[in-house]
Amino acid sequence: MTVQKGKIDIKTEDIFPIIKKFLYSDHEIFLRELISNATDASQKLKTLASLGKFTGELGDLTILVEVDKKKKTITVRDRGLGMTGDEVKKYINQIAFSSAEDFVKKFKTKSEAEQNNIIGHFGLGFYSSFMVSDKVEIKTKTYKKGGQTKAVRWECDGSPDFSLEEIEKDDRGTEVILHIDDENKEFLENYKINELLTKYCKFLPVPIQFGTKKIQEPIEGKKDKDGNQETKEVEKPKIINNTNPLWKKKPSEATDEDYKNFYRELYPYSFEEPLFHIHLNVDYPFNLTGILYFPKVKKDYEMQRNKIQLYSNQVFVTDSVEGIVPDFLTLLHGVIDSPDIPLNVSRSYLQSDGNVKKISSYIMRKVADKLAELFKKDRESFEKKWDDIKIFIAYGMISEEKFYEKAEKFALLKNVEGKYFTFAEYKKTIEKTQKDKDKKLVYLYAKNKDEQYSYIESATERGYDVLLMDGVLDSHLINTLEQKFKDSTFARVDSNTIDKIISKEDEAPSKLDDKQKETLKEIIERNINKETYHVAFENLSETDMPVTITQNEFMRRMKDMEKIGGGGMMMGMGNFPETFEMIVNTNNPLITKIMDEEDAGKQDGIVKQMYDLARLAKNLLVGKELNDFVKRNVSNI
Repeated sequence: MTVQKGKIDIKTEDIFPIIKKFLYSDHEIFLRELISNATDASQKLKTLASLGKFTGELGDLTILVEVDKKKKTITVRDRGLGMTGDEVKKYINQIAFSSAEDFVKKFKTKSEAEQNNIIGHFGLGFYSSFMVSDKVEIKTKTYKKGGQTKAVRWECDGSPDFSLEEIEKDDRGTEVILHIDDENKEFLENYKINELLTKYCKFLPVPIQFGTKKIQEPIEGKKDKDGNQETKEVEKPKIINNTNPLWKKKPSEATDEDYKNFYRELYPYSFEEPLFHIHLNVDYPFNLTGILYFPKVKKDYEMQRNKIQLYSNQVFVTDSVEGIVPDFLTLLHGVIDSPDIPLNVSRSYLQSDGNVKKISSYIMRKVADKLAELFKKDRESFEKKWDDIKIFIAYGMISEEKFYEKAEKFALLKNVEGKYFTFAEYKKTIEKTQKDKDKKLVYLYAKNKDEQYSYIESATERGYDVLLMDGVLDSHLINTLEQKFKDSTFARVDSNTIDKIISKEDEAPSKLDDKQKETLKEIIERNINKETYHVAFENLSETDMPVTITQNEFMRRMKDMEKIGGGGMMMGMGNFPETFEMIVNTNNPLITKIMDEEDAGKQDGIVKQMYDLARLAKNLLVGKELNDFVKRNVSNI
C-alpha cells in the first residue's frame, strides 16, 4: 500500500481551531479521552473472547503511556481491537469529522451559554489530542485475521489534510502518538502525566502502566547471619490504577475493613475515619454503583464540598457535583459511577439530564433510608454520632422537601442537659408547660450554653426545658421547623424574659406605679446609650435579675442567618445598628433602692453598675467600656 494523501471531506475549514480552543474547557482531559478509547478497545476484545468470537491469545492487555521529552511526544499504546485501513478512514476521517462539522455548525449559531451546553455531544474524544499537539499519528493493527488486515499509519497535522500508509507492526492494537506543541510543554513532564493519570484513570478496569518503580524483592535461598530474608532492589512496571475498585463489588462481598481501606485510598490525606457508609448498587431504571461516606462534618461546612467523585464506567468525570446531586449531598464523600452519565458534557447539561435527575433522587432516598435504618437499629449509637452529622441532616431538611418527609422520623433535638428527643417525643415533653398567651407551643433554645447560662438557669428553675441549637445552620433550621410544626414558635432563651414568652396565669404585681416608672426611665436613660438600648419594664420575681438585656427574636435570627448567607429579604441587615431591649425588673430590691436614693450621683452609680453587668452577661461590654468597668470595680474593693 502506497502512502495515501487526501483531505477529510468537510466544508468547515476552521474546524481544528474551534476544536483546539472550544471543544473542552480544560485541555488536560485529552489524556483521559485517549486512555478511555484504549480501555474501550481492550474491553471489547475481552468481550469478543468471552463470546468465542476472538479465539486468539488475549495476553497482557496493559495500556502503556510513555513520554519522550527529547522527541516532544506522548504515546498511548494498547493491545485491544486495533483497526484496518478502511476502519481508520471510516472512524477517524468520516464519522468523527462529520460529528465535528455538525458540532461546529451548531456551535457558531449559539450564545456563549448555549455553546457550553452542547460541547461534548459529538463523540470527539480522539480529536481532543489536537488541543495539545501540532501533529498526531496513529499506528494500528486489527485483531482480525486474513483479508485487508495489515497495519496502517495515519497522520494529521491539525488541518483537513491527512496521510495513510501501510506499515509493519508485530502486535495488534493501537498506538496514538502526540507531537506536543510549544504551548503545552508542561505535558511532557512525568509528574504532570502521573498527576493526570491518577486523577482521571485511577479506577479504570484495564491496567495502565506509566514508568517503573523500585521495590525490594526477596532473594531466593539467601538469609543474613541473623536469619532475616535478604532482598534486592528491582525495577517493576508502575501500574497507576486499581482495576477492581470496591464499589464494583457486591455489598455482601465487602467487609467493614474494606470500606475503611477504600476511604483511605480515596482520601489519603484524611486523618479521620468516616462515621458510616452507603453502598449503592442498582441496575433499573438506570445503572448506578458507588459508595458514599458520612464524614465528621466540621463547623466550616464549605470545606467539606467537592469530595464526591463522579465516574462513568470507572472514568473520572468531575468532583464538582453541585447541581448534579442535591446540594446537601455535596457534604458526603465517596464515589458515584454510572454509565448513564455521559463523559463529555458540561455540568449545566448534566443538571438538566433526565437520567441524572433520577439518579439524584435515588441517592437522596437511599441516604434517608440508611439514616432511618441506623436510627431504628441502634438509637444509642445514632445519638453518639448526632453532633457530627447534624449539620448534614439539617441542610437536607432545609433544602429538600422529600428529604424532610423522611428525616422528621429520625432527626433529633438535643436539650442543654444533653438528652436527645425525636420531634414527636419533644413535643410531648413540653406541650403541657410551654405555651404562650395564644396557646402556641414555645420551643425555648440556647445558642451558647455558657454565654446564655443565666437565662437557661432562669428557665429551668421555672420547670421549662431548653434546647441547644448551636449548629451553624440551626437559625435556618428553626425557620423550617416553625413552618412545619403546627401552632408552634421558637424563641431563644435570651430573646425576651421567660415570663413574657410563656403565658402565666398569675403575674407578680409591680412595686412601682406609672409615675415612678417614668422617673426611673429618665434616670436610666441618662446613663445608657438610648439609640441601642430601649428601656422596658417587667413585673418579675424579686429573685430575678434587676436588669436583663434581650433582643427581638426575629431580628436577631435574621442576623444569625445572614452571617452564613440565606437571610432572604433581610439580607443587608448587617449594615443596620443592632438594637436591644433593657428589661428592668420592677420588683427587684435594687430597683426600689434607686427610687429611694435621693443623691442623683449615687442613683447614676447604681444604674451604671447594673447596666454594665447586664451587658457583660451578654458579651456586649467591650473595649474602653469594659476596661473602665474593671478599673471602677477594682477601685471599690
